[in-house]
Amino acid sequence: MPKNDKPIYALRRARFASQLGQNAIAIVPTAPERARNRDNDFPYRHDSYFYYLTGFCEPNAWLVITADGHSTLFCQPKDPEREIWDGSRLGPVEAPAALGVDAAYSVAELDTKLPTMLENRNAVWYPFATQQGIESRVMSWLDKVRARVRYGALTPRLQCDACVPLDEMRLFKDAHEQDLMRRAAEISAQAHIRAMQCSAQMLRAGKDVREFHLEAEVLHEFRRHGSQFPAYGSIVASGANACVLHYRADAAPVHAGELVLMDAGCELNGYASDITRTFPANGRFSAAQRTLYDLVLASQVAAITATREGARFTDPHDATVKVLAQGMLDLGLLDANLVGTLDDVIEKRAYSKFYMHRTGHWLGMDVHDCGSYVEPGEVGQTDERKDPLSGEIIVNRPSRILRAGMVLTIEPGIYVRADAGVPECYHNIGIRIEDDAIVTTEGCDLISRTVPVDGDEIEALMRG
Repeated sequence: MPKNDKPIYALRRARFASQLGQNAIAIVPTAPERARNRDNDFPYRHDSYFYYLTGFCEPNAWLVITADGHSTLFCQPKDPEREIWDGSRLGPVEAPAALGVDAAYSVAELDTKLPTMLENRNAVWYPFATQQGIESRVMSWLDKVRARVRYGALTPRLQCDACVPLDEMRLFKDAHEQDLMRRAAEISAQAHIRAMQCSAQMLRAGKDVREFHLEAEVLHEFRRHGSQFPAYGSIVASGANACVLHYRADAAPVHAGELVLMDAGCELNGYASDITRTFPANGRFSAAQRTLYDLVLASQVAAITATREGARFTDPHDATVKVLAQGMLDLGLLDANLVGTLDDVIEKRAYSKFYMHRTGHWLGMDVHDCGSYVEPGEVGQTDERKDPLSGEIIVNRPSRILRAGMVLTIEPGIYVRADAGVPECYHNIGIRIEDDAIVTTEGCDLISRTVPVDGDEIEALMRG
């Protein structure tokens, strides 16, 4: 962590501490290491909550914060022998100066010191249901406190979910976070450009092109620019595979005349990007492909227009659905004699045959980032509706009001499987267009548009 970042994490710890309540304490662990197979772990990735408060990437660490703002880190001790195998450790001696915490100890002392730190506290906060075993670990420390009640020790009366205040904090990205996300989006955009051009060049040269070839180009570009990881498993889907929403890049051939749907984003210094582009494998859309592509793009434009401070989180989705549903009627994907008017299509969700997901999600340290989708001050305002497809009774609450500093994706799509009654020219076409947007006071800032979305611009790019 660069030294000039220390104040950022200190301010976050102070804000978090101020919300704990009098004489409370919070315990936040990082993520455990996970075995991939025999004697081999998955690449380590820290816990997002822990990193948000510390900027510390090493495994086997815990942060303890008290309501008065005092912070204590438990981390791996220096161990020259293990460091030969696993790399250098910061260690508890250097941690206060490096991270700005008030105190640090070896993680080997955690079970000894935590009961004493919990004693006589009013409440203990920790992230609920984020890691297997954390609840039982806290219970074991509280049991040791209870064993001292005859000596006058008091056990915390309340256990509270640390995710609640931290989720709200993380929902609003500060300037430091926005800068990182802009850079992550820029890297990912360049990766998409590289894959588009590679696809067209290889096909023009008569080479065998596979989905994994394009994925490799994306991953190369991520790492070449300093990204530590992909933010999620890349989707590279050619032809009919694009109609599988969570398809993973595999060995399927990429043919001239088909579309390729690529959903790929890198993670940079703990922050995710999330971009989807759909492009013609050989650089030229067919007439039917371009018709559907332009429909999806028009729906995204409507969603972008609806993404602004003061709007509701659901407004971009509603704008998308209105455009897509009308297009489905106009193109004969939906038969008006069977499904009725545009209002009928929306009310009955008849459009979900071809568009079955939401138009966006929060984006941040996690690709599907934390943060409530319900407006906090309106949680008690409920109404019920019956879902026209499942018959399930759904309790509605007012959607979150968008405010400056929130970051979300805008990702409409259309997925047309071969089916009776569907014009054959549209069979097996799947299209999604996804961009990352920072909500501003003027509207939204699309930080992923270095890679084009206009059909003509995509074709021009792929000719280059």
